[in-house]
Amino acid sequence: MSKKYFGTDGIRGRVGVYPITPDFMLKLGWAAGMAFRKMGACKVLVGKDTRISGYMFESALEAGLTSAGADVMLLGPMPTPAIAYLSRTFQAEAGIVISASHNPHDDNGIKFFSGKGTKLPDELELMIEELLDAPMTVVESSKIGKVSRINDASGRYIEFCKSSVPTGTNFSGLKIVIDCAHGATYKVAPSVFRELGAEVVVLSAQPNGLNINDNCGSTHMGQLQAAVLAEHADLGIAFDGDGDRVLMVDHTGAIVDGDELLFIIARDLHERGKLHGGVVGTLMSNLGLELALAELSIPFIRANVGDRYVIAELLERNWLVGGENSGHIVCFNHTTTGDAIIAALQVLMALKTRNEGLAQTRQALRKCPQVLINVRFGGGESPLEHPAVKEASARVTQAMAGRGRVLLRKSGTEPLVRVMVEGEDETQVRNYADELAKLVTEVSA
Repeated sequence: MSKKYFGTDGIRGRVGVYPITPDFMLKLGWAAGMAFRKMGACKVLVGKDTRISGYMFESALEAGLTSAGADVMLLGPMPTPAIAYLSRTFQAEAGIVISASHNPHDDNGIKFFSGKGTKLPDELELMIEELLDAPMTVVESSKIGKVSRINDASGRYIEFCKSSVPTGTNFSGLKIVIDCAHGATYKVAPSVFRELGAEVVVLSAQPNGLNINDNCGSTHMGQLQAAVLAEHADLGIAFDGDGDRVLMVDHTGAIVDGDELLFIIARDLHERGKLHGGVVGTLMSNLGLELALAELSIPFIRANVGDRYVIAELLERNWLVGGENSGHIVCFNHTTTGDAIIAALQVLMALKTRNEGLAQTRQALRKCPQVLINVRFGGGESPLEHPAVKEASARVTQAMAGRGRVLLRKSGTEPLVRVMVEGEDETQVRNYADELAKLVTEVSA
């Protein structure tokens, strides 16, 4: 199995990437428990998504935590943002999620939250990393941790999600198709929208441990598109396996991506005088988002790709809203991390306020044509440092006069340079991308 340990924020954080095995999970639980116990009394919440390996890893993690003297409260299958919320609610020292998000079932990983529902402090991450290399020791029997289960976790999180919209909100008359990706939202998401009055048609909510993200959810939108058309629904909502990403489909079957959803949420907050600052996107956010926000005089900045970078920029600026085109959207006015259900609710509230359908509302953002070409190089010095490439990139950027942009970056996993050009004229964008890709190929030879 291709299993990975994703770092403390789920995005290959400081702790690094390790092969996941039961014995590693045991050691990780022990190391985390020992680190948390240095903070005093230790209570840790553990949740997971629906992939089959979660049962095995949950048991190993639980054994490691209790052997270090930590008390464990098991949540069962729950969305990742639910663990962040419940860690705050139960005043735990930390929350741990066993999930590989949008990956297939044979991957798995770990995400940590602090007791405040945020990423762990750097010093705590370093402590866990150091303890992973230390020999395991078990506390004396009188100090071994206890294990309990929170049976009402789903109900608590459902009420929390509903609290993100005004009391008395009623979506009656709205027909929604929800694709739960056979993942962690399968129990809670349908209840949230039904209890708020919507008519809900549910897809992919029969997890068997092997079908999470399998041709469904936010990474495979075809099933949802077809169902929205067949059901004559007003819109469709797709979640990923652990419930921190959301994409939508309008009544025509067209996909509405994270950039568009982020704009809808930000514009609504802006019009109600509640935005408090600007919007954080990423290097891959469509230029159309930046231009549409500029027309509303809403500041916009780009973070590196990855939700950890979006969150860091939001915290630094004390802004409320940010996200990625993949559908990972952060609404700090409601929660501490990306939450797909809460983001979807904010979109529905914006539609209700404007008395518009999703297809009409999304038209306010005109996405710019974007061309991405991958160029393979043979290692050694990066072609991005070549003077000819730098000069050409600067020349193309200047020629587009603020109505287009160039992004050249190395892949983090392959010997590839990604050449991306976007602008308002599709033919021009294609020509510039081909020109830059050809040059990168030549200097790489």
